[in-house]
Amino acid sequence: MKNVEKADRIHLGSLIDSLEKGQYVIPDFQRDFEWEPWDVLELIRSIFMDYYIGTLLLWKGNKENFDVLSCEAIYGFNSNLDPQHIVLDGQQRLTAIHYAFFAPNEPFPKRSKPVIYLINIRDLLEEDYENFIYYDYLTNKNKVFLENKNLQFENHIFPLGEMKGGTWGTSDWIKEYRDYWQDKADEAESEKEKKEFLKYVEGARVFRDIIKELLNDFYISYIELDHQIEVAKVCDIFTKINSKGVRLDIFDLLNAILRPKEIFLKQMWRDAEELLSFTDTKKMKIYVLQVMSVLEQSYCSSKYLYYLVPNSQKTIRKADGSKEQITLIENTEKFNERWYQSVKALKNAIESLKNPRDFGAVKATFVPYPSIIPAFAAIKEYVNETKPNNILDINKKIRKWYWASIFTNRYSSSVESTTAKDFMSLKKWFKDENETPEVIEEFINNFKHLDLKNDNPKGSAIYNAIFNLLVINEARDWNNFELPEYNELDDHHIVPYSIFKDEGGKAINSILNRTPISDVTNRHIINNRMPSDYIQEMFNNNDKNEVYKVFESHLISRHAIDILLRKPFTKTDFDEFLEERKRTILEAIQTQLINDKISIPIHLKHLNEEIEEIELAIREKIVSIIGKDMENYKLYIPQHIQDKVNRRIESDIKKKATAKIEDYNNFNKRIEFFDLTEYLDVITSKNNWDKFSNLFKDKNNLNHRFDQLRTLRNGIRHSRSISEIEQMDGEVAIKWFKSIL
Repeated sequence: MKNVEKADRIHLGSLIDSLEKGQYVIPDFQRDFEWEPWDVLELIRSIFMDYYIGTLLLWKGNKENFDVLSCEAIYGFNSNLDPQHIVLDGQQRLTAIHYAFFAPNEPFPKRSKPVIYLINIRDLLEEDYENFIYYDYLTNKNKVFLENKNLQFENHIFPLGEMKGGTWGTSDWIKEYRDYWQDKADEAESEKEKKEFLKYVEGARVFRDIIKELLNDFYISYIELDHQIEVAKVCDIFTKINSKGVRLDIFDLLNAILRPKEIFLKQMWRDAEELLSFTDTKKMKIYVLQVMSVLEQSYCSSKYLYYLVPNSQKTIRKADGSKEQITLIENTEKFNERWYQSVKALKNAIESLKNPRDFGAVKATFVPYPSIIPAFAAIKEYVNETKPNNILDINKKIRKWYWASIFTNRYSSSVESTTAKDFMSLKKWFKDENETPEVIEEFINNFKHLDLKNDNPKGSAIYNAIFNLLVINEARDWNNFELPEYNELDDHHIVPYSIFKDEGGKAINSILNRTPISDVTNRHIINNRMPSDYIQEMFNNNDKNEVYKVFESHLISRHAIDILLRKPFTKTDFDEFLEERKRTILEAIQTQLINDKISIPIHLKHLNEEIEEIELAIREKIVSIIGKDMENYKLYIPQHIQDKVNRRIESDIKKKATAKIEDYNNFNKRIEFFDLTEYLDVITSKNNWDKFSNLFKDKNNLNHRFDQLRTLRNGIRHSRSISEIEQMDGEVAIKWFKSIL
């Protein structure tokens, strides 16, 4: 296997020589030199004190690589370049060394004048490491100072810019410094002066040894990437670097690479930023690229993002073991098309997360994992592109995967590989019921063991997920009993923190003691009062059953209310309340997130209950008229319905470890797997209408009533908006069926 990287080191003298020749170049995607003068000072101090200053990451250059990355000289370099290495990590350090040791006549960034670095030789020899080096601006006075060596010698100040001459150039300055003081000693009139001047002569020799050792024995480590490595791999290596320099990401790298192709990524992001600002994450611009990559190639780590560059060649291994070169994005137009598609997919995903009836993350602070958004957006866009027939089933699967991922903390680490894995496994699950992702089973098996009392504090994914569940459950306002303005919601204490913090301990801040309430309601209803006071006041001023319903929408059961009303309210009562609310919340997770039974809005619950009663009555009527025997079932139930029921039963058996096919061998059991449309098909089929015509009279009218009932039922149970007319028609159908059945 070809060695693609080499760890090595270079001594400071060779590094200075390479800097002088212009052998290190900076890729265009790197930000400007952003250190302050004192940052440079600290780096040089570290070098003189023989401290480790980090490892450089260099890419052995060739013309193609220099062109691809639009490489430029280090800041302050003003001679002819001889590029050898592209600096991937270490730009700030190398530029600092160059600026300090070469003293270019360039203003320090964000300053009006150049900065010079100076060493006090006497302080250095006395090992005064705090004060031996300092910097100053290149004023007219300092220009005179730099031009007058005798003035430098007199003050024992060594301009660090002299080191640009390397060992020989620096030695010349030190020799002149030594000779200056030797001449002074020779001319001295007193023994005391002579002794003092000879001390400086000896100091010059020690200083020379320090500089010589510094240039020859201080090593800077570096990793050199071979020039033949593909850009995609370099992208991956580069984005995993984490040094003391300015942190860069793959977006900056791709911005530089795409610019020659007339793709201005930064401007495209500026245009899209406002649309995707909900989660307030700096990573959103990377998420756009990740969604593009997942849709194109299922993967989204940094090395794969490079293949989004138009005409980039990707090597893939085919099933027979052979390799093939493919291009994912053929041209600029295709890149732009995919970019805007991904922006739209992310916007739709965010809107879905914000929707109080879908995922309940009504505020950015209550998004459980922003890192799941690329996977969520990509899979929803895949479904949008492929337009499968079983869209309702697929949306349920996406919903279950989402909650499973949140409650298992799946997106807390290894996000890019998890995104790729989930995208591929969900596509398989959409096509094959048996390909259930492992995370679903993990969620189902482990959610009951969640420690909602002590773990999962405010801001954690699971805390936010339960807050989302309360919003989905249409937690009502405690003041006017209506749905609140979701942008005004926050999570407030049920048992007030200010009163019960000592008795409640850590659990006082748990999600079990918090619920979505507006600030206004918190001030006017709770108002730092115990529940026994404010709940009793709610009961006194309102219908008691309506108050109970409001608290039920917050997953606070009647038993929990009874506990909260106790006087005095003790630590034991508090713990009992938390346990009861935990039971209610876990039950809601089971019902709404695992079993996927949507929580019905309060104003529609009575209609849903009436529809359920009608469905049960229709089942009973069909079985009683056709007969309970399986022979009658096979004879009178249309074959297409029997086929669907068989598939549903097979799926149900797989989910239940103890279930057997024999358990389903009666009509009463099998009709549980019919839907509303199939009841109608059974009743109105040619073989059966004569049996039901005396009951329902008019087939056309029956079809019409079923349509009205189905529209209302589906609107309620699938969280669709229901118009006033649709609700009225549904209510008429309910009354009609009740009169018949």
